Amino acid sequence: MKNSVGILCPRLNHRAELQFYFRIMQIPAIRYSRDTTNFTKTLRARVDAYFKENNLSRKGDWRLHLKTAAALGMYFVPWALITWGLAGHGWMFWVAELIMGLGLAGIGLNVMHDANHDAYSDKKWVNLWVGRVLDLVGGNAMMWKIQHNVLHHTFTNVDGLDEDIDMHPIMRFSPLKPRHWWHRFQHIYSWVFYAMMTIFWMIAKDWMQLRRYHKKDLIKPTGTTVGKLSLEMGITKAAYFTYVLVLPMLFSGAHWLQVIAGWCVMQMVAGFLLAVIFQPAHVLEDHDYTPAVKGAKLDVDPLTHQLRTTSNFGTGSKLLTFLCGGLNHQIEHHLFPQISHVHLSSIAPIVKQTAEEFGIPYRASTTYMQALGLHTKMLRELGRPVRAAA
Repeated sequence: MKNSVGILCPRLNHRAELQFYFRIMQIPAIRYSRDTTNFTKTLRARVDAYFKENNLSRKGDWRLHLKTAAALGMYFVPWALITWGLAGHGWMFWVAELIMGLGLAGIGLNVMHDANHDAYSDKKWVNLWVGRVLDLVGGNAMMWKIQHNVLHHTFTNVDGLDEDIDMHPIMRFSPLKPRHWWHRFQHIYSWVFYAMMTIFWMIAKDWMQLRRYHKKDLIKPTGTTVGKLSLEMGITKAAYFTYVLVLPMLFSGAHWLQVIAGWCVMQMVAGFLLAVIFQPAHVLEDHDYTPAVKGAKLDVDPLTHQLRTTSNFGTGSKLLTFLCGGLNHQIEHHLFPQISHVHLSSIAPIVKQTAEEFGIPYRASTTYMQALGLHTKMLRELGRPVRAAA
């Protein structure tokens, strides 16, 4: 099976891939304006010069490989201890499930994210197979690439296209979405749904996306068919639930209800951590939110749009940058998604300086806790009744 966007068509570059994709898919694609200021050209030239002058690859290095080993170890070693009864009882069982949750979050933030952006390695086959670690831990790499690489990165905060801000009607992440009475409390209950995110993902979300993307002709450009994807997903999902639930039920000595409860704890730890890293980068009060109107043309170029819809946070903390896979540098990641996260903190000063020179907002002044507070404030504001204009 061929890889997906931005790795859908190996013979095409990233821009050509997207153009090819949008010509045949059935979604209300919008257009961006041309950059008449030379911001895009200047920024790309400066970033290119950084890598050339320092003789660096844009892809991952030993730091990413070390994090890969650590994340996989934190996930599979506790699983093995539980499955073979060495941590199947008492407090050790729950500690092992907690560590598995941390490992799963580490895989999502550090490993499969880079690989599925074609940023893990210069070798496409390495990106393909490392990216498919997502299938190994219960997700589906192809569905993730369509949602994340195609829809979220291309149409960030575009209501109706960016599925990362679409949990409606449970949550209201955009002022363009209808408000319901329960949204008044979403700044309180959102954290529960954040924790349940990967449980829903593993069980139902991939299947729902497969059906939806098939209807919108989003599967066709991947070079496969919905039938083949359905079969493949059925096999990988069955294999996942066999090793993560059935084998521990058979061999750990733990009660089957305890095994299921432990799996839920593991998923809730991972889901919560993933959500509280991604959401504060986009769902904030001073970001742009755009409706998806077919044929509409935005008054900004693609890179400026990313700066208007994305924020950094906690970039002064090396520990946070290390743990969250550099995704506190969301601005740099959205501008250069095919650059490994291990380089984002190094190119951040270049991006900031260039944005300031061209008068484009560069939002990166908050600590992580401040960003989380601003996100909570935005949830509260979106939950308040919409006041009619006087």
